[in-house]
Amino acid sequence: MTSRWSALCLCLVAAGCGGTRAEIKEDRLTVGKVQGEIKVGMSAAQVAELLGSPNIVTTDDKRREVWIYDKVSTDRVDTSSSSFAGLIILGAASRDSSSSQRQRTLTIIIKYDEEKKVHDFAYNSTQF
Repeated sequence: MTSRWSALCLCLVAAGCGGTRAEIKEDRLTVGKVQGEIKVGMSAAQVAELLGSPNIVTTDDKRREVWIYDKVSTDRVDTSSSSFAGLIILGAASRDSSSSQRQRTLTIIIKYDEEKKVHDFAYNSTQF
C-alpha cells in the first residue's frame, strides 16, 4: 500500500511541476518580406498577391499610383507555470503567470510608374 502512495505522490509531483506556455501571433506582412520579395519592375498584381490590398491608394503629382500599407500589430506573450508540493496532507500548490505586450508598426510606400510597374518603394518599421 505504501508503494502505491509513493507512486501516486511521485506522479502528482511530476504532473504539477512547471510548465510554460507562450502564444505569439505572427503577421504575414513583415520587413523581411518587403526586402526579399518586392522588386522594382513588379506589376501591381504581383505586389497585391504578395502583400494583399493596401490601406491607402493615392496618386503623386504626376498622377501615378501610390500604394500605402500601414500595419500595426500587437504581440502578446502569456506565460504561466505551476507547481504542486508532493505532500498530500499539506497540499501546497502555486501558480505564477505574467503577460507582456509589444507593439510593432510597419509602413510601406510603393510608387508605380505609368505602366503600373513598381518604380520605387520605401518602408519604416518601429517596435515598442
